[in-house]
Amino acid sequence: MLRSSWSPPALALVLLMAFGSVVMWIGVPIGLIYLASRIADSARPSAGPYLLVLIGLPVGMAIVGKCLGTLDRLHGRLTGRHEERHRATWLRSMRAERTSTRRGGVLDQVMIVSVGLALVAFGVWFFGFAGSSLPTG
Repeated sequence: MLRSSWSPPALALVLLMAFGSVVMWIGVPIGLIYLASRIADSARPSAGPYLLVLIGLPVGMAIVGKCLGTLDRLHGRLTGRHEERHRATWLRSMRAERTSTRRGGVLDQVMIVSVGLALVAFGVWFFGFAGSSLPTG
């Protein structure tokens, strides 16, 4: 049975997913860069801070992504939009139906909007505020 996507708990989960996507795209990288800058003891640090960012970035994003997936599944159960097990296309028989029965969850839409907003924000910063590093001669 489908329940309202506009109920307060469902909306709270969508807001948590939106916040989590901001944390994933902005919070994790900035947090790791800040942490690496605190670890570095000079202007020419050793490999430690670089490795922290290099390894920490995919690990941190994977952890946040798993949490976002959990929130999306909880939202699906709360609103009655269960996703049945989706079998990968390459595992299906050639005689199997050609249409997909998978409906994307709210997380798909939240991530699309957050990536779109991040690209727009980057464009505004790059073309409006970044300035040129080319020598002016």
